[in-house]
Formats: sequence, C-alpha cells, structure tokens
Amino acid sequence: MSLESSTGPGGQNRKKINLRRPDIMEAVQAQVLSHYRSEVVESIRANGGVLSAGGLTVKLAKEFGFCYGVERAIDLAYAARKFFSEHAPHTPIYLLGEIIHNPEVNDQIRNMGIQIISPKPTVEELERLQAGDVVIIPAFGTEVGTRKKLEAIGCELVDTTCGDVMSVWKRVRQYSKENVTSIIHGKAKHEETKATTSQARAYGNGHYLVVFNLAETDYVCNFILHGGDKQEFLQKFEGAYSAGFDPELHLQAVGVANQTTMLRGETEEVQRRFKATMEKKHGPENVEKHFRFFDTICGATQDRQDALEKMLLNPPNLLIVVGGYNSSNTSHLAEMGEAKLPTYFIKNAAKMESDKRIVHFNLHKKAEEETRDWLPAGDITVGITAGASCPNNLIEDTLRRLFELRGISVQELLKK
Repeated sequence: MSLESSTGPGGQNRKKINLRRPDIMEAVQAQVLSHYRSEVVESIRANGGVLSAGGLTVKLAKEFGFCYGVERAIDLAYAARKFFSEHAPHTPIYLLGEIIHNPEVNDQIRNMGIQIISPKPTVEELERLQAGDVVIIPAFGTEVGTRKKLEAIGCELVDTTCGDVMSVWKRVRQYSKENVTSIIHGKAKHEETKATTSQARAYGNGHYLVVFNLAETDYVCNFILHGGDKQEFLQKFEGAYSAGFDPELHLQAVGVANQTTMLRGETEEVQRRFKATMEKKHGPENVEKHFRFFDTICGATQDRQDALEKMLLNPPNLLIVVGGYNSSNTSHLAEMGEAKLPTYFIKNAAKMESDKRIVHFNLHKKAEEETRDWLPAGDITVGITAGASCPNNLIEDTLRRLFELRGISVQELLKK
C-alpha cells in the first residue's frame, strides 16, 4: 500500500493513505462523472440556465449542486474503494455515517461495498474494527474523541473533512487556548457542529455554547447583561454546551463561530448582537477583551444563497429545491424560497407524482407532506435550485419530470 505521513488537526502524527495519485484519480473521476454528471444540465446552463416549451419555463439558479468540498469527499471515497479493491481486496472499508447529506449519493457509496457505521461509533462497532481497517471520515469531519479511538485501534483513516470546516476548527481552538467561550451558531445535533464543539474543548480551557437562532441569541445576550435563572438557562440549552459550562462564569469573553452551512445574514446578526451586548456591558473601549468573531460561512453555501436571492428578485411562479432533507445548506435554500413563493423541497424527481400531487418536505413539521394541484396549467415559470450536496443527475431528473408532466421530452427540446 502507498502511504504518506501527515499531521492531524491536533498536531498528532498519523498515516494517511495516498489516494490522489494521478492513475487512481483519473479512473475515479471518470466513474464519479458517470454516476453524477448531467450533460443536459450543462447544456441548459451554457444557454443561460433557461429552458421553455409548451407554456412551461424552467429557470436554474446560477449556482447550485456539488461544491468543491463535496466533490473532493466523494472522489476520496471512490478512490479508497478502488485502491483497496486492487491492493488489499479483503480489507473492510467503513464510513462514519454519511459522506454528505444526500440519500442517493450515500446509497451509491453503500452499493460499492462500503459499510456504514455510526458517526460516533458504538462500543459494539468499535469492537468490530481492527488494525488496518479503513475508515472514511465524512465531509463534516468527526469528533476528536472518535478520531482518537480509531487511531488507537490502528485504523487507516481517509479524511474527507471539508477545508472550510477545518477553518472553523482552527478558530475555535484559538478561542479555547485564550479561555474564550465559543458561541457556535448552528444545529447542536448536526455532525459538523458536534465535530466543531469537540475541537473547542480538545486543546485548551475554553467552553462552548451552541445557539440555533436569533431568539436563542437574544436569550443569551439578556443573560449576559442582566443575569437570570442559571438552572433555567442550562435546561433551555441542554445538549448544546460543554461539560462544566456555567453561564455566570463562562460568558465573560465569547468568540462567535458557526456551522459553515448556516445563513450568512443570520450569522452576521448573531455576531452583531453579541458584540453590542459586550459593548454595553463592558464599554466599547474594552470590547476586544470580551468579543471575537471570524467569518466562517462556506463560500459555496453563500454562492448558492446569493444565486437564489437574485432569482427571487424576479420570482418564478413556484420554486423546487432538490436535495437531502437532512442537508442544512439545502434546508436554508428552502427557507429562503418559502418566505417569498410556493416552494417544494424534494429529495428526487419521483416525488413529483403528477401535476396533481407532489410529496415534499415540510421544514417545520420535519416530515413529508403532500400538496394537491401544485403545478398550475397555462404559462408558468418554475425555478430550480439545489444545495451543495445534490448531484446534477438529480437536477436533470427534476427537469425531465417537469416537462414530462406537460407531455414534453427534454431530449427532443435540446435537439432543436
């Protein structure tokens, strides 16, 4: 096997399988393209992202679909499968949870013989692992404790953690070393946020607190300014703070970071409110001692949000958002859409059962629901966008299905 030494986020030496050799990547990228590429989508994009026929106009957002970090993660997973099938065919390959938040992509990974284990492996799963087994760390990263357990077993790690996520880790580790509490704008149960919070406690004396939205931000800011019921605070944020966290002690100095797939505007507002709170409590001249921040929104996430925002300036009649229901960046696109127009969040084209019935995800109920008579007759414009974890072949399927519901073949349209 071809191995190269490298250093992990904590500075520890580990071995990393060299999967980026040209011969491996050339074969892998051809396979990935065959699974996820869409010549139809590329053709439509090259013609301004608009396709019209039979009274139906479909507009693609300028930016959607796979980002570089997602492409890299998938490439490395495919490369691991290829490398070991050739060099050590009996070596088990495991994936911590999901490579990205898209069910079709994860099914494809599973179909390649890669076994799925928990993002935070159980005792039974750890007992199953042996030295030399391959474990793929997904694009969201993994918790420090999980990495250490895998290294102690002697597993070969294929680390696909996104570079933007690692930038956040670097920031919260710095906060930790300076005894600054990390205020992380994100979803406490999301794999990325769990990985980030583990970094906040790994290399220093800092603490962390996860705030999900502006209402929680205001609650914390009010506590900083006026105090309050500590037990109520701890109960409200149960599962979203570090062991030993005391809001009366550990909110003297805070640094804001975020899950990389949150809405930029909301993260910026979280930052603004904490800064204003620290200025009010300690005085503007002392704010640098009590408040830090760093822009850690993923560039691809922001590009997709900006592209949708631009589309909504001249809104279509309805919007379809395609992607995994547990994808944070995709969910935010759906939130943006539903604030302006009828929006249907679907994981694949099969959810458009007919022009009379669509099954889509309700963000508020966290469940699928159906809507009747969703696709009006006559002249209409439908917008399509997708998060950074959605492959182009699923966008193509969506396009094809929309025109099929009007009795039109996309293939015939593109020949004209």
